Amino acid sequence: MKRVHFTHTHSGAALQVWLANTPWLRLRGLLGRPQLAANEAMLINRCGSVHTCWMGYALDLVFLDRELRVLKTTEQLRPWRSASCVGAFQVMELAPGAVAAMQVRVGDNFQWIK
Repeated sequence: MKRVHFTHTHSGAALQVWLANTPWLRLRGLLGRPQLAANEAMLINRCGSVHTCWMGYALDLVFLDRELRVLKTTEQLRPWRSASCVGAFQVMELAPGAVAAMQVRVGDNFQWIK
């Protein structure tokens, strides 16, 4: 799985982001994987909704448009729940508490670090 680096433009927080950009990686997501560290995330492309069925831990979610602009956040989504956002092109899954720690708000942006 490819890993890239993002930064949250408001807080300056840097993230190591695993890309789920194939049908199999999008389908699997974080299932069977260890909980993300505070500076890690998974970005699921072409996705406007996620579920936490069979997950053993909660997630924070950031729903993004094509330009990595935040459309919606969901914090502490527990196992066996779902969340969605109309108009989202991708979803970033983060460790629980990451959205609050970075102070991510609707309208914020993320950007690729090259």
